[in-house]
Amino acid sequence: MPYETLRIDTEAGVALITIDRQEKRNALNSIVRAELVAALDALRDDDAVRVLVITGAGDKAFVAGADIGEFADRTPLEQRATMTGRRVFDEVAAYSKPVLAMINGFCLGGGCELALACDVRIAADTAKLGQPEINLGIIPGGGGTQRLPRVVGVGQAMRLVLSGEIIDAAEAHRIGLVDVVHPAAELREKTLEFARKMAEKSPVALRMAKSAVRAAGEMPMAAGLAYETELFVTCFASDDKREGVAAFLEKRPAMFTGK
Repeated sequence: MPYETLRIDTEAGVALITIDRQEKRNALNSIVRAELVAALDALRDDDAVRVLVITGAGDKAFVAGADIGEFADRTPLEQRATMTGRRVFDEVAAYSKPVLAMINGFCLGGGCELALACDVRIAADTAKLGQPEINLGIIPGGGGTQRLPRVVGVGQAMRLVLSGEIIDAAEAHRIGLVDVVHPAAELREKTLEFARKMAEKSPVALRMAKSAVRAAGEMPMAAGLAYETELFVTCFASDDKREGVAAFLEKRPAMFTGK
């Protein structure tokens, strides 16, 4: 389907979703949010797509934040109304397929929250990240106060949220906000190479593994271990498990079908 603010390119099991509002540094407005949710829906049942990568158009910004002009004059009730229903951050976090953030520039506010909702964050060495909402007299409202502490710890989250400090990719990597850093010129190639390798795995196992790891941040240890066991056993019902084991024993590449 056509999108006003997105470009979607699919190859080798990977869907690259590019937010394209370069004149606004790819800021999130209501159209971008709605189209991202629509794109996730469209790609969910596409068996040819096993991994998603989200990035921003150009080399200046992943997503530089929310579109401030859109909410500048809203009343509290109006703002609350915009935050009901399906929220893109929650949709990304709960998505059944792996979602990677390819952070190619400024990743601030809502952009940082979008990256936090992804499963893996891969950044250019020129990227800048932060939660600067405090400078506007507000706080993060897309999950930043909840997901950020789970990723970098309470102390570092307090540091970023309370100060509004913007940090570079090296510092973001040091505190665990991003998982991998590449030279900017190599970011696309390296990220898509990683995504394609992931897309070669069993879609069943990818889905189960993502669900199990996500549960680790939400469940007590005993409950998480029990959940892992159930997912592990469930894998044994799949054709992919039988193919994976057979391929290993026969010393050949596995051909996973997602069944």
